[in-house]
Amino acid sequence: MKLKEATRRFLEHAEIARNQSGKTLENYTHYLGRFCDFVGDRALGDISLDLVQDFRLFLNRLSDDKGKQLLSVKTQNYHVIALRAFLKWCVKNDLKSLAPEKIDLSKIEARTVEYLSREELERLFAQVGAGSDSVRKIRDAAILETLYSTGLRVSELTGLNRDQVDLSRKEFMVRGKGKKPRIVFLSGRAARAIEKYLAARDDNFNPLFLNYRRGKKGDDITMGEKRRLSNVMVQYLVRGYARRAGIIKKVTPHVLRHSFATELLINGADIRSVQEMLGHASITTTQIYTHLTNKRLKEVHDEFHR
Repeated sequence: MKLKEATRRFLEHAEIARNQSGKTLENYTHYLGRFCDFVGDRALGDISLDLVQDFRLFLNRLSDDKGKQLLSVKTQNYHVIALRAFLKWCVKNDLKSLAPEKIDLSKIEARTVEYLSREELERLFAQVGAGSDSVRKIRDAAILETLYSTGLRVSELTGLNRDQVDLSRKEFMVRGKGKKPRIVFLSGRAARAIEKYLAARDDNFNPLFLNYRRGKKGDDITMGEKRRLSNVMVQYLVRGYARRAGIIKKVTPHVLRHSFATELLINGADIRSVQEMLGHASITTTQIYTHLTNKRLKEVHDEFHR
């Protein structure tokens, strides 16, 4: 079987049998397409470890006109992860191919996370809570409170509909990466902020958070979807309030997600519970926070360092 035919069948399997997200399918198509373009019109059985090594050298040496490397090691690893997923599917379907376990990922530096201290968080919320009572300002306060209260990803936040958020129970279900469902919880402060925002609205649109820069008033569903706030706009408003609060570090919605997780762990939450609340498929992903919150190490340092 030709490599390109095998990758086509793999992508169909990922879409139908695995029901993987559109973004995952887009990434697999891009990464495997680049590999197919590199190796040319070969049979699946001709793919060797040496050929994969040549492909990885090609990725590592990609550069712009000024000689700047185009792909980070992390991005190069994404290509390898997609290739291993494809080869694993080949093995499962008895197609002669390279064994996926023979391909190792490149070693990368340990990941670190940026988060806001309690003092920085209070400055941020004070900024959004001050001044105008316009519906846009009330919306912004609800967005920041919701991001910090729930640890939602920005795409999860913008995808929320007003009928899915239970303000009386202060909880609701979202589907995160891989369409995996999880329950998230609102603080009383966040629930009140959302309630205030909904009371200030004079529309029947279903999206929880609206963009007030586009569209006219109306009641149809199509108009409501056009008014749904975008990921980019949420990122923009978070950065804007952080700058006005005098916070020097780059603040994004994901930094508020990191702050949510860090605060939980600092206050004694167990890592498995935090994993579930963040919607991480692997505990390894959640463990990036533990070096920030290890009280025992701090106690040892305080006791023995002179």
